Amino acid sequence: MRTPLSDPQRVGPYQIVGRLGSGGMGWVYLGRSPTGRMVAVKVVRPELAMEPEFRDRFEREVDAARAVGSLFTAAVVDADTHGDPPWLATVYVPGPSLAEEVARNGPLAEPQVRLLGAGLAEALRAIHAAGVVHRDLKPSNVLLAPDGPRVIDFGISRMLGAAGLTRSGIVLGTPAFMSPEQITGMMVGPSSDLFSLGGVLLFAATGEQPFPGGEGHLYRLVHGEPELDGAPDGLRELIRRCLAKEPGDRPNLDDLLAELLAEPGAAEPADPASSAEHALQAGGWPFPAVAETLRVHELPPPSGNAGTPGPTASCLTLHAQTLLDAGLTGEMIVEAMTRAGR
Repeated sequence: MRTPLSDPQRVGPYQIVGRLGSGGMGWVYLGRSPTGRMVAVKVVRPELAMEPEFRDRFEREVDAARAVGSLFTAAVVDADTHGDPPWLATVYVPGPSLAEEVARNGPLAEPQVRLLGAGLAEALRAIHAAGVVHRDLKPSNVLLAPDGPRVIDFGISRMLGAAGLTRSGIVLGTPAFMSPEQITGMMVGPSSDLFSLGGVLLFAATGEQPFPGGEGHLYRLVHGEPELDGAPDGLRELIRRCLAKEPGDRPNLDDLLAELLAEPGAAEPADPASSAEHALQAGGWPFPAVAETLRVHELPPPSGNAGTPGPTASCLTLHAQTLLDAGLTGEMIVEAMTRAGR
């Protein structure tokens, strides 16, 4: 199988292997550098690229992502914000999103949520230290990599202190995980990401949103109380504080990280200097339920006779998630990929 004709064969110096996904801003492709490095290439939709305001936003996305250096984010490796169309390339993260994992295997256990939350808190610490507010933290923007979670997609992030580019009356973000101040168009600061983190942790633990959708959803998000009945006892109060309506009532990231890394039921939080990276290494990441998926994602496409990836193997690598959802096991997919590469 080949990449669809509507998709590019090359973006900048990267050969396009296949499409990873698409969204309102554009498409994301799996690309290969001239040296064989795999990257995720985000390409802006042509109609958006024609808007000067959007190009400014996209350039800020690239600047914001480049400013952040953390184990728990996907680093930008290349970009052309003035290209036709504009694009950026980040490190390819071989793993499913949190949204995909919960849909496939159900909610995570409390110790797993704690490890996930610690990695996300470390990511937000690095993001905020770089002077950036993410503004769209949600389960689909959290990838589960072999060595920990990754926060991705700085598409609507904003550099702290920078003038806004959003048109009056337009709110950017994903409503289910947006903070009240985002919904109401107020000033958005780092604590907004803490609100979103509370929603992500609840989703990881229960598969549910703190403010269920339907009629009146936004009103409940701004004025109502979150539904936390399904949250683990050891995390319920922590999540509740993250979801506080007033930004000043939300915990700071250092305290949150120490609390997440503490033993459940411990009288005191963990040492504030505790490292999420160390906790993930000691805590059994990746979780058993996701390890098989990661094993498939990590496999590079087998080489063909000319040293280039076999087309069938490339397709299986890109669509391993679909095959798993269809009921095939990781072992079956690996066997098929091996046969295709011969």
